[in-house]
Amino acid sequence: MKTKLPLVAAGVLTLASFSAGPARADQKTKTLDVYWVDSEGGGSTLIVTPAGESILIDTGNPGGRDPSRIVAAAKDAGLTKIDHVIITHWHTDHFGGAAEVAQALPFGALYHRAIPDGDPDGRKQSTFPTQIKPFREIAAKRAELVRAGTQVPLLNAGGTPKLGLRCLAADQKFVEPTAAQAKAKNPLTGSVPAKAADTSDNANSAVWLLEFGAFRLFDGGDLTWNIEEQLVTPVNLAGVVDVYQTNHHGLGVSNNPLLVQSLEPTVVVMNNGPQKGGEAGTFAAIKSTKSVQATYQLHESFKSPADNVAAEFIANRGNLVGAEAAKCPANVIKMTVAADGKSYTLSVPSTGHTRTYKTKG
Repeated sequence: MKTKLPLVAAGVLTLASFSAGPARADQKTKTLDVYWVDSEGGGSTLIVTPAGESILIDTGNPGGRDPSRIVAAAKDAGLTKIDHVIITHWHTDHFGGAAEVAQALPFGALYHRAIPDGDPDGRKQSTFPTQIKPFREIAAKRAELVRAGTQVPLLNAGGTPKLGLRCLAADQKFVEPTAAQAKAKNPLTGSVPAKAADTSDNANSAVWLLEFGAFRLFDGGDLTWNIEEQLVTPVNLAGVVDVYQTNHHGLGVSNNPLLVQSLEPTVVVMNNGPQKGGEAGTFAAIKSTKSVQATYQLHESFKSPADNVAAEFIANRGNLVGAEAAKCPANVIKMTVAADGKSYTLSVPSTGHTRTYKTKG
């Protein structure tokens, strides 16, 4: 299905094409729906709850392309606003599209870490001050600053399992382990060497765990190698999950095998671009994790082409980069979690692929 929707770019409305697929959120079914929107290796994960609330974790890049794709996915889901918008960290491909999305879809509340006074990575010639200005001006409730333990207040739909969205880590600080976690040392502790310390804001990413009954989804923003290790060793603060969204778009400086193996996901979704993320080290970490039954890619990877999964699991193919990326059909990956939280279905509308998995709980 091709849907023509307005594209907000520098205050001008144009038209952009979006391949949305036939599926849409349906409050009557009381399912939990997740759309991985193609931001060409940026971050934008849209969630629609059984009660009809919406959550957008990261907002892609500014400049029209990514915001229009997010708006298209939201319209396809039947949304007229975004109730909760979460920014994991202060890199443009994660917060840059927010102001443009807000022009088309009002925001209820914004959740984020403290906005830095200057470039978060200390770059002297940074455009960060210009980029952050539109974000500061968004008309939305400013929630309390995100920290480890922050929970987004979500409505529960009648007759469905408990729904929760909790921050496990932010600014390199972590939630306290539960009594059960504290007693169980992770046997993988110390099995993978550390990398050089990451001084970028990626390491400060807010890490989120979405739970719906027995179902669990991990979204760690652009968290990097050494902090990933601290999250799961010596005790595993995240526990096991059903679905793992690759950190940092599948870059090799993230996706520590310690993390992936400790999470024990059944399904991995890689939010990569054709030339961003999707690196060999990440594919190796996924392949080393015995629990993984399937990996989905937003894009065919041209960083490690030999590692691409079967075509039916890849939403977008071809090597459109730079200005050409705007011509990409921007196909989504969609997941629907059953109303009882006991199973979930991944679909790639552009290839016709659909597969259902059972939750671990």
